[in-house]
Amino acid sequence: MNKQSLSVTAIIGFLMMVLLLAGCGAATETGNANRIDAKVIKVVDSDTIKVKMGNTEETVRMLLIDGPETVHPSKPVQPFGPEASDFAKKTLSNQTVQLELDVSERDKYGRLLAYVWIDDRMFNEMALERGLVRVAYVYAPNVKYVDQFRNIQKKAQQQGIGIWSIENYVQDDGFHPEEAEASSGAPASGEAAAEEDVPAAACANPTIKGNINAKGDKIYHVPGNRSYEQTKAEEMFCTEAEAVAAGFRKPKS
Repeated sequence: MNKQSLSVTAIIGFLMMVLLLAGCGAATETGNANRIDAKVIKVVDSDTIKVKMGNTEETVRMLLIDGPETVHPSKPVQPFGPEASDFAKKTLSNQTVQLELDVSERDKYGRLLAYVWIDDRMFNEMALERGLVRVAYVYAPNVKYVDQFRNIQKKAQQQGIGIWSIENYVQDDGFHPEEAEASSGAPASGEAAAEEDVPAAACANPTIKGNINAKGDKIYHVPGNRSYEQTKAEEMFCTEAEAVAAGFRKPKS
């Protein structure tokens, strides 16, 4: 184990000790003693971010929420995925946040599990309030805020906003755009796909791969490019214009 891993392990171990002494993780009213400061270095999507703590980078999966897909390698962009991802990017990009752990600190992929706080507001709740994510992946013992989250979700459902504006789209096992299409007789889409200059089917199967190389350069690859097949997609786009708008460029010849 390297020194960076040891330092993060030590920080998390100390935090867990504080949680136990504070009464099973209850937050203090004053100093947020059970949270870890971190710098957001990348927003992957509406429920996953990459942060830096000291000299160590961590991928953080937000607890108890799940947003529509935008960067999944085998799934198309889902309705309200771009809106949810954009909200996360506008709110969290390059910000200093606080990570609050629950009981189990990592998932099976090694990602840190946390509630993400910014300016004394929890982002998990902010996304639920706007109908951009659903309550999901509820696994004991990480259930500290589940009742609170479900109450927030219920209000968004009653208002019919965001993902809750599409009938049959959100189900117990996830997002089902195909079911939404069947019930409405028309392609399901979020606000972004409703624009007249963007065909409804434009994002049904995005093929342009966005990749960030070791130097931090954001490059997009279209099918047929020399390195397309071996490129690992970190974001997927429907058009080159969309990739350019997101800050990506063509590979240099």
